Amino acid sequence: MQLLSSGLIIQASIGGLHGGDILFSLVSFLVLLALLKKFAWGPIMNTMQKRENHIANEIETAEKNRVDAEKASREANEQLKATRQEAQQIIEDAKKAGQEQERSIIEAANQAATRIKKSAEEDIAREKEKAVEALQAQVATLSVQIATKVIEKEIDAKDQEQLISDYIKKIGEEQ
Repeated sequence: MQLLSSGLIIQASIGGLHGGDILFSLVSFLVLLALLKKFAWGPIMNTMQKRENHIANEIETAEKNRVDAEKASREANEQLKATRQEAQQIIEDAKKAGQEQERSIIEAANQAATRIKKSAEEDIAREKEKAVEALQAQVATLSVQIATKVIEKEIDAKDQEQLISDYIKKIGEEQ
């Protein structure tokens, strides 16, 4: 027995197992577990739940922001497309207005040229008539002078005016 008891002591000094130690360790572990559950597990779980909710909210917010950004991007692209079309239409309208104004200016210039030409033709006709009248007056004067020299006092002034008048009418009919 001495061998047996000396073997137990040797085993205990080497790290042998004793029933009381096992029971004390087990009870201490259970008490520690209960204390951890009461004081640490709840707050840890609350913190983990809050963190999980926070992350879920962040993911939801990020997804909402992504959807909003995509929507804003589509709207911006649509607005840009509409603006480009509007700008293209303004350019087309400006080109048409420029062409119309060009036609209007050319037409006004042609009308002005026609008026100037007509006015010049009328001026020429008036000047021609004045020249013809002046020529007729000179011809009449010359005719009177020639006739006076030829006839030399055979015709009186009244007959002379009648001759001149007939001569002028004859010249006017020839033209």
